[in-house]
Formats: sequence, C-alpha cells, structure tokens
Amino acid sequence: MRLVFCNGNGGFSLTNDLVDRDTIPPYAILSHTWQDNEEVTLDELIEGSNKEKAGYNKIRFCAQQAKRDGLEYFWVDTCCIDRADRAKLREAISSMFRYYGDAARCYVLLSDVPYGKRKVDTEAVEYTWSTAFRTSRWFKRGWTLQELLAPRSVEFFSKEWRRLGDKISLQRRIHEAARIPEAALQGVPLSHFSIDDRLKWSEHRETKIPEDRAYCLIGIFGIQMTPFYDEGADGAFKRLMEEAKALDRCLQDLRLSDPRDDKKRIEDTKGGLLADSYRWILNNPTFQQWQRDLHNQLLWVKGDPGKGKTMLLCGIINELQEAAGNTVTISYFFCQATDSRINSALAALRGLLYMLVIQQPSIASHVCRKYNHAGKALFEDANAWVALTEIFVDMLRDPSLRTTYLIIDALDECVTDLPKLLEFVAKQSSTSDRVKWIVSSRNWPEIEAHLEQAGNKVKLSLELNAKSVAAAVDIFIHQKADQLAQEKQYKAEVRHAVLQHLASNANDTFLWVALVCQDLKATPKWNVLMKLALFPPGLDPLYKRMLHQISKSDGAEICRQVLASNAILYRPATIPELVALIEQLRDFVDDMESVREIISLCGSFLTLRDDTVYFVHQSAKDFLLAKALDEVFPGGTEDVHQAIFSKSLAILSRTLHRDMYALKAPGTPIGNVRPPDKDPLAALRYPCVYWIDHLHDSKPKSSANSVANFQMIAVNDFLRKKYLYWLEGLSLCKSLGQGVVSITKLWLQLQVWHPEIACPYRVDADASRRCGTKINLLSLFKTHGDLLCIIKGQSRVILFKYMHLRCCLVQQVV
Repeated sequence: MRLVFCNGNGGFSLTNDLVDRDTIPPYAILSHTWQDNEEVTLDELIEGSNKEKAGYNKIRFCAQQAKRDGLEYFWVDTCCIDRADRAKLREAISSMFRYYGDAARCYVLLSDVPYGKRKVDTEAVEYTWSTAFRTSRWFKRGWTLQELLAPRSVEFFSKEWRRLGDKISLQRRIHEAARIPEAALQGVPLSHFSIDDRLKWSEHRETKIPEDRAYCLIGIFGIQMTPFYDEGADGAFKRLMEEAKALDRCLQDLRLSDPRDDKKRIEDTKGGLLADSYRWILNNPTFQQWQRDLHNQLLWVKGDPGKGKTMLLCGIINELQEAAGNTVTISYFFCQATDSRINSALAALRGLLYMLVIQQPSIASHVCRKYNHAGKALFEDANAWVALTEIFVDMLRDPSLRTTYLIIDALDECVTDLPKLLEFVAKQSSTSDRVKWIVSSRNWPEIEAHLEQAGNKVKLSLELNAKSVAAAVDIFIHQKADQLAQEKQYKAEVRHAVLQHLASNANDTFLWVALVCQDLKATPKWNVLMKLALFPPGLDPLYKRMLHQISKSDGAEICRQVLASNAILYRPATIPELVALIEQLRDFVDDMESVREIISLCGSFLTLRDDTVYFVHQSAKDFLLAKALDEVFPGGTEDVHQAIFSKSLAILSRTLHRDMYALKAPGTPIGNVRPPDKDPLAALRYPCVYWIDHLHDSKPKSSANSVANFQMIAVNDFLRKKYLYWLEGLSLCKSLGQGVVSITKLWLQLQVWHPEIACPYRVDADASRRCGTKINLLSLFKTHGDLLCIIKGQSRVILFKYMHLRCCLVQQVV
C-alpha cells in the first residue's frame, strides 16, 4: 500500500510500499466516480505531469480536507495503485475493503451534486443539493458500495467541496438512495446479513469491467479471493458464491453463542449499564499502566462476588469501542457456569474466534482452511482444543491483524478445562505487542497461580480499590433509590430511609443493592420502612433470608422444586422446557402465565428474560448448592437428577415421532429448516439433548439396585422404540455432536450396570447369558457404532426411512 503526501514543492509524492501494517500511519481515503481519461495515474503523479486533468482537483481536495482533519497522508485509488503491475493490482483489489476500513476518514466527493441554493422569500434560503444527492451516480457504481460500508467515518461533499453531512446525519437519505438497511450504515457487522440480502444491495449497481461485479463484493462477503480478469463475469460470480457460502457455513458451525447477544442479555438482566458506576476505572493508575505500556499485555481484574466485575468489563468494552472505532478489533466472551454452552475453555476459544472473524474477515482463512477439510468436527471432536489453539496462535501472528483486545469475563465460571484456558491466556498474552488481554475472576488462588506465569501482566484488585468501588456503588444506590421513589411514589422520608439503609449495609456490593431493591419493588410503600430492617448485610445472609421467605410462602414446595431443578440444569431452560421437566408444573402445561408467576416468587434467585430462566448471579446458584443443600435438596442432588431423567424419558417417549417438522424428504440441509409455528420440539429440546447427562449424574448403582434396574428397563424400552426418532430430534436441535458424546456416556453407564461387558462391539454368548434380556441395550450399541459414520459431522436432518437401517435396528433389539 502506498500513500500520498504533500511534498515541499507544492506537489504530491508517494510513500514507499508499506508492507507491514504496523508502519502505516493514520490516513484519509477518497471515494469518487471515475471520469474517462481524466484521472491521474501513479506514473503521472510521480512525474508531476498532466496536472490539467480534472482528477488532479480530486487529489487537491483530498489533501486539503485531510490537512484540516490533522492527517498528513491520504489514499486515492487512481494514483496509489500501479495498474501496470498485475500482481499489485490483484493485491489492491483483494485488499480494497481493508484499505477503506482502516482509514481514519473517508471523503466522498460527489462531482454531480451541486450545493446550490435559491431564495424562498426575502428571509429564507433553500439548499437544493438534496434531490441531486439521492440520484447521484455514486450510488449506482459497484465499487462505492464497500466504500460506503467499510469505513467508520464517511463524509459527503458537493462538487464545490462543500460538506453535506456524514453517514450518520444523512442516514435516511443514504438508505433511500442506496437501498441498504440503516443497521448496516450504523456499523452492524455485515455477517449479520444473509448472503442474499447483501447481493440485493448491489443489484442496481454497475461496473465498467464485467468481472468487477463480483470482485467489488469480496470485502462485503468477508472472503479472500484473487481476481482473474480472464474468467468472465459468470466464473467470477460462481467463485464468489462458493467462497461466501463456505465462510457462512464455517461461521454458523463456529458460533456456539454470539458474545454480543450475551453482553446485551447480561446488561438487561442487571438493569442496564450505568456509565458513572464504571468510569472510575478509566482513571485508575493500574488500568492506565496496562493501556499505555506496550509491555503490559495482560490485565487481571479480580474481586469477590457481586463487586461488579462483569459490568465493569461491559463498560470497558464500550469505552474501547467508542474510543477506537473501527481501527481496532475487540473480541470478548462472558463465561457463565449456569449455561453449558458458554462455561468451558473450548466455548471461550470459539467465542473469541467468532468475534475476531466477523470483525476482521481477512483473517478468516486461518479457520476456513482447516474447516474445509474437517467440517463441524473441527470445533467439536476430541482434538478441537488442539486445533483451535493452533488456529488462534496463527491469527495472532497474522501481519494483517489490527490492534486487538481480547477480553474474558468470569474465568471462575469456566466449569470445564479451566486450567487449559488459564495456561493458554498466560502463554499467549506475551506473544504479540498488537494484542492486549483483559480477564476477570474471583480471588481464586488456582487462577492466580496460573496467571502468574504470564510475563507481562498487571493485577487490578477491587478490594485494593475499595474507595473507588464504594463511590461507584454509592452512585448505583442513588440511581436505584431514585427509580424506586419514582415508580412507587415514595415520600421524601421513605426515599431517604431506603437510601440510608442501602448505603449502610451494601458493603460495596452491587449485587446486594440490586437484590434488595428488587425485593422492595414488590413491597407496598406503606410497608417499606418495616421491611428495610429485615435485610441483613452480606450476600449469603441476604440469600438465606430470601430463601426463608420463599419457604414460608404458599408456593414453598413448588418454588423449592423450581430452584432445585434450575440449579442442576446444564443450561438455562425455557418455560415450556421447565413445565416438561418438573413434575410439580405438570398442571400448568397450558398456563404459561402461572409458571411465570411461580418464577417471580423465586425472584431473589431467578430472573426471566425472553421466557428463559436464568440465575440472577452465579453466587445465587453457589449458595443453593453449598449453603442451602439440605433445605433445597432434602434427598440430595441425585434425586433431582433422577426426577429430571424420568420426566425427560417420559415426554420423549410420548412425543417423538418420525419427520416431526414434516420435511418429507431425508437429507434436508439443516440451514434450510425452519421450526413450524407450533414447534413440536419447543418443550423437547432440553430433554432431547441432556437426558443421558441427568441419568449419569443421578449416580445409578449396579442393576441389582431397584432404582438402577428401573432406569435400565426404561432406557432399554426407549431406545428400542424411539432411538431413530431421537436421532432425528437431535439433528433438528443441531445437537448430533452432543448425541455422540451422550451415547458414549450411556455406554459407560451400561458398564456400571454390567461390569462384565468390556466392548460394545463384541457381544458374546456368555455376556448375553449373564445380562439376560438386557442384552438389548448392548446390541443397540453395535448398531449405534454402525451409525456413527452417518451422525458425525452431520449437517443435514436425519429422517430415517431407509428400511435397511430400520431392519438392522429391529434385528438387534427385538
């Protein structure tokens, strides 16, 4: 990449080729429409010839505007690309989206839009550029589509160099002229829009060279593709679509959860992000040391539960995004122990990779190369961690990688393979000066021991910054007290009493304040003063009081079941799923509103968002499992696992059937499947995926035990009758990979029931005689082994109507 700058002789010069991205200075970039034979070429600029061309005025305009904006360098496509060098031309075309995306400012010069003005009366003046703006040929050219979408800052100028506005202030006019959704103009990642949608944006646009109709969309689709101008328009479009669809499939399979959605959900669940409660950290010396010092790559924010670590990181993310705009990449992940999708080291890695790729598609090739060979198994099989860490390291070393922030919240909530994640962070935080890390966690010695191995790190302890945290909590208290006073119409003395009690007992803990205010919101205002005295300081005493309050309510038993069940679920469940899983809710299958009311009775521990039940905080779940075990689980957690297993198997046995979505044809691509309006799987998704996990964690003993014997009979009966339908259900839930893992877990359980069985694929006569009728289960595993080749990496819905598979299964289990 070469940039233009003003030389001392009143002319223009070009820099040398800037290969290393780190050496490219801030620059402006010009977007315009070409005029035949009037544009200045690279050679003409170097020689200083043909200055009478109209294109020279564009360069002068860009230089003048860049200088006003404090920029020394700028880029203009006509004179910064050596079109005589085919290799350089291909490289520039492939990199064009990045050139515009990395620019500090983009100036759009509309040479067919006069500023124009006319007098309406003796006082007013009407400017007439608006109509010309909407019909400008700039909106009809192919290449200008990416020049509009790639940069963060896009400013529009008339032919007289008069500023008309920017991409935000002119958003409505641009939307009407370009037929592009306003969300795309606001910076929503283009990967959020379907391939077909992005194609439609370019339908009415034209290019001089036929192949450019495809090449001008390379950046829009976030792919890497080398232009070949002898392949024709059809060949170029075919390659473009193949690459775009391959990347789309890769992103779909990589995505477990969108961390941006998780961030919004967390903020909404906690009542919104209050800027004044986190901005203290921006002036904190430790934070500034990490941010400014090139040799301090890792910042570890640590603190006790409820101190606001998650919201602090949400605020930091917002501030970094606001300050840096599109000049940096910010990738983050929120671990949550209560959600099995996002509580493992592998999930954290996938989340970070997903955000890196959608923000900087130019580095997606590191993932796609391996994905094209391995498919979805790349992200899920036994070698997934090894493969993804290698991909991650390659990305961090990629010279095209922008300055990047990697942020992981709540390391202590990484339930699976936390040591692996800690080791990876500690090692990689020292490998690149362009990459900075932020992690947060509780004050756990094992986390500290691993992070101590990081070479360049700083620690920010919330306990050591108690004064700043206390001030932030105080702001939070005033906001909450004002909200309560307004909503409940408190008198001044009641508001003051609430304020005083919160300030005196919060112990610098955001969560304590939030829980108390939530309780007060449901308290009649005449009873507030009396209720205040009942809230003890400290999270555990508060949880204990709130649990005691639930136990004295009319719905005590059903609330206990709801709390116990949610505490052991492997992911947050929806209301229909809870009704299917909890025996005490069986009477509410057609009364979802009553179930919501029951959840609200558990509001000190649970919260409802989009009809999905979450814990208000990990500490609430921890309290139930550690400090209230006898009260919530009188028969032990195993009893609750057993109850959920039994309910799961019962509803699956009743409900699963062939072709549940009426697809009719086997092998329908899973990406084309849409649930019907009345989804038959709405209540089945959780039990379909996790029934074996609950069986395993109910800790059944040998088959001589009556409970274990019942479990084995139930499993045998279910698999005899519903095995193929269960596989179909898993495929519709996009969880076939989880099904393979579950069957392995079930095989291990079979060995507990019958230790004499050594291998699922060797069923000898002695084993058959010793197991008796229960050999049906063992035989089924042989069939399962035959089916693994179908299941593994499956991206299409399994509709088992092939008779040889059905006959094979029947022969094995009858």
